[in-house]
Amino acid sequence: MSSVTGMLQGSHVGPPRRSTLHMRRPVNCGSLERMSSQQFRTSGRSSKRPIQARDAGAGAGFLFILATIASVVGLAATYYFFVRTTMGQFIDESALVEATELGGTAGRASTSLLDMLPMLSLAIATLMVIFVTVARRRWTAAGIAVVACIGANAATQILKFLIPDRPDRGVQTLELNSLPSGHTTLAASAAAAVFLMVSPRWRPLAGFLGSTFAVATGVSTLINQWHRPADVVAAFLVVGAVMLPAGWLILRTGSSWNVWKGYGEHWAASRIWVWLTVAALLIAIAVAGYSLLQVMPGLSADSTVDYFWAGTAFIVIAGYLSALGGTWLFGLAARKS
Repeated sequence: MSSVTGMLQGSHVGPPRRSTLHMRRPVNCGSLERMSSQQFRTSGRSSKRPIQARDAGAGAGFLFILATIASVVGLAATYYFFVRTTMGQFIDESALVEATELGGTAGRASTSLLDMLPMLSLAIATLMVIFVTVARRRWTAAGIAVVACIGANAATQILKFLIPDRPDRGVQTLELNSLPSGHTTLAASAAAAVFLMVSPRWRPLAGFLGSTFAVATGVSTLINQWHRPADVVAAFLVVGAVMLPAGWLILRTGSSWNVWKGYGEHWAASRIWVWLTVAALLIAIAVAGYSLLQVMPGLSADSTVDYFWAGTAFIVIAGYLSALGGTWLFGLAARKS
């Protein structure tokens, strides 16, 4: 008994001690609020990639679809107004007739340009595409650009064949359809192919120079009475409808080199090219508005060159608006760094 009593007295009868393992709090164990906040931030980073890490063209497909649809709708509207309506036929034909007032030196210069245009356009586009393809190994982009360029010119010739002749609306004009302009399509598609092939930092310059070349070609066809203003505008819209989807494919397949660092990274990426395009647009809009006001009933009894200048302004607006929209859209869709 004494031994049992001694054993009981030596043992601890009180409440059991807590193990040190249960007493210690893990070092990384914080409050509920802190843990929730940390988990939220972690899940936020993993669920959404940073904008800079997105591939070129990602998330911009809808904008390219809208731009393509806008080109098609604009082409249909141009055809309907300038071919199917009396007012449109009269404006278009009057611009063509008044172009004879600018014959002589301007006519001979524009004729020489038109004679050289097919070889000049193909030579410039071919040399640029080959150089960029070989130097930068952009084989897929080159294939897409060339196919799109051929497709735009083929679409123009098909439309010439499919679009009905001009209906009789009481306007003295040739009934044969001349919409869209093949020469303008060739120049604009060649410029667009170069625009798609060059790196994003070169696109502001390429957009301005290419649109200037295409606009000059369109105006030359008007001066030489080869095409009406609506034919040239329609050519720009055909090129846009075909080259925009091709451009999106080039962005998606060439994300590694379609990197846009913003304006000012290179002299070709200067904002001056955008401002020159905007200035040309504003001047053309002013010329078109003023010229059309001069031929409104009650303001001018007779027109000598007002319709011509209005038609020329339409060409300039269509060409430079395409360049401005393309530069903005491709800059937005390119991969950022």
